[in-house]
Amino acid sequence: MAPISITAAAIIPAAGSGRRMGLSTPKQFQEVAGVPLLVHTVNAFQAVPAVQEIILVVPPDHIDFVRDLLIRYRLLRVSAVVPGGARRQDSVKAGLLAVSAEIEVVIVHDGARPLVSPGLISVCIAAAHEHGAAMVAVPVKDTLKAVTNEGWVERTVDRTGMWQAQTPQAVRAALLREAFRFADETGFSGTDEASLLEHLGHPVRVVSGAETNIKVTRPDDLQMVRALLGPKENDDLMNFRIGIGFDAHRLVPERTLILGGVKIPHALGLLGHSDADVLVHSLCDALLGALGEGDIGRHFPDQDPGYKDICSLVLLEQVVSLVQGKGFRLVNADITVIAERPKLSPYFPSMQENLARICKTERERINLKATTTEAMGFEGRQEGISAQAVVLLAGK
Repeated sequence: MAPISITAAAIIPAAGSGRRMGLSTPKQFQEVAGVPLLVHTVNAFQAVPAVQEIILVVPPDHIDFVRDLLIRYRLLRVSAVVPGGARRQDSVKAGLLAVSAEIEVVIVHDGARPLVSPGLISVCIAAAHEHGAAMVAVPVKDTLKAVTNEGWVERTVDRTGMWQAQTPQAVRAALLREAFRFADETGFSGTDEASLLEHLGHPVRVVSGAETNIKVTRPDDLQMVRALLGPKENDDLMNFRIGIGFDAHRLVPERTLILGGVKIPHALGLLGHSDADVLVHSLCDALLGALGEGDIGRHFPDQDPGYKDICSLVLLEQVVSLVQGKGFRLVNADITVIAERPKLSPYFPSMQENLARICKTERERINLKATTTEAMGFEGRQEGISAQAVVLLAGK
């Protein structure tokens, strides 16, 4: 997996028109499981902590449409939407111009490959960081035939050592800029980033990909992706995940009390590196636990100044992106807040609204409860507040 310390930017070329598939709407905007195909792709990259920027390269006449998608589907990690060019190479070059100077690795992925996993993205970034350049590929399984223009078999091609290129393809940022410069200087046109590196004379490390990492180029591909991403019979019975979360913070003066993203009038507030929202923290831990992804401290360490006083709803957004990137959805959450004071039930509707919006579910699937300890323990002595959460996830 790519260490979080690596800074990566993802360029997602999605500038195709869809004419080859006979579609009135470009393939990357076709809905799959109720969500545009491109959104599935972006969510996979949003679930990778190393990816600090996402640049979408889209048809010039769809820029406003894509910006609306960013708002509707809360694609918060997208840093730029730029118009694409006539060739894929032109589109990636346009995206590269939008990458920040401090980014170490640039990873390029076809917008029409929605089944890429966050794990594969991370491995590709790490390989590029180590070797300079890396690409995802799968070994050729079928017998290869050279065929004439007239449709006659000419010869059988030895498939030993033959691999089928996929994306993502990742390159150290400075090296990728050099490859594009050299291609422009020599008039070279490549089919992918690896071909530009070959032309430059730089080796490319191969990372084993997945047969399911399908690129939608024909109508049959779209049907296959719909079958893999769409609901399946008995999915809810076969792919459940349960997670439990707990968090507690001390009450102190001169801090704002925030629970469920709602500011609550009270003489004391919760002490913490972030806004110390124990309710949201317990939900994050429950979601991460259901995924087998550790806890909130692992993903958002309190030594990181970037999380100082951060709104915990922002952390929840990133955790939900991870949930979606791994192919799960929230079925329901049951959260209990343990506090002697203040009375919390009047604020529950606003909290439910916040949590349901970020978790992309209905309000009634977020159950909130409050209880006291009858003046016993640290909660009863009003030294702190704790929260417990239980969640149920189902595979999409």
